[in-house]
Amino acid sequence: MNNNAQKAARLSVAPMMDWTDRHCRYLHRLLSGQALLYTEMVTSPALVRGGALHLLEFSPEEHPVALQLGGSDPEELAQAARLGAEAGYDEINLNCGCPSDRVQSGTFGAVLMKEPQRVADCVAAMREAVDVDVTVKCRIGVDEQDPEQVLPDFLEKIRAAGCERVTIHARKAWLQGLSPKENRDIPPLDYDLVHRMKQAFPDMHISINGGIASLAEAKAHLDAGLDGVMIGRAAYHQPADILCAADPEIFGVGAVTDPVEVVHQMLPYIERHLAGGGRLHQITRHMLGLFAGRPGARGWRRALSEGAVRKGAGPELVLEALACVAPMERPAEVG
Repeated sequence: MNNNAQKAARLSVAPMMDWTDRHCRYLHRLLSGQALLYTEMVTSPALVRGGALHLLEFSPEEHPVALQLGGSDPEELAQAARLGAEAGYDEINLNCGCPSDRVQSGTFGAVLMKEPQRVADCVAAMREAVDVDVTVKCRIGVDEQDPEQVLPDFLEKIRAAGCERVTIHARKAWLQGLSPKENRDIPPLDYDLVHRMKQAFPDMHISINGGIASLAEAKAHLDAGLDGVMIGRAAYHQPADILCAADPEIFGVGAVTDPVEVVHQMLPYIERHLAGGGRLHQITRHMLGLFAGRPGARGWRRALSEGAVRKGAGPELVLEALACVAPMERPAEVG
């Protein structure tokens, strides 16, 4: 097992389509040196049949970083996992939680909760193909399933196939009648069930996901016996709240990071991106929530969202936006 990824999985930022791209991950890594970062879901057909290897590009600074794959064909997933391992990812994760009804080479995402043996076959094939960790992200069940029955069976089968680490989104997914967006909010959360799964599978590394919006909540789950916590939207929309204190509070190392300093650290990265033909807003769109809840946050957001799309916008715009934000209050020295 990759100890780097496993250790980092104590706190991770969820894979989120259209959000957790490489620019977002670079920013998040500056905020926390320890948390595990995930790619957006990449489908195995896109890599294996479509040859879309550009989807695997990332910066070495992002480590530890995990590739999330979507697919349901064991052989194709094994090939995609191999491509991910060759690209240097620390972990390959199989998506069994996305409430998508799209069908490509069969189905992918949460619908796989209905086919635990197929998931086990996929895990076994991927593990055979790569040396890095193969993990699973799942729901507690889908549609009319009874999570109390299907989740233990699902975990048993993937564990037998060699999956030692799983992240459980503590909601059902309703594949009929709810949109993917509604599936993130409407089905009720069942944190207790996930905690019971840790008791039932003490040898598995179990992380919890879904609706967790603060480091204090994350710590409560860890203190109650879970191995890891995955945070999605809160880590994206209020990244400083979740990630700036993560290293000392969750991992017991390092110091609280200052988002103002992180903005300055982003400038060379922005310059490299622009020099390569990129646009400023491709990076700054992930930085809009950096000062959420702080004086000047609205001015920061407005300056970036209005200015970064303009042709020729560069690092000087970021510095102008930063001038809107009040200086961070330093905590009093203890001693």
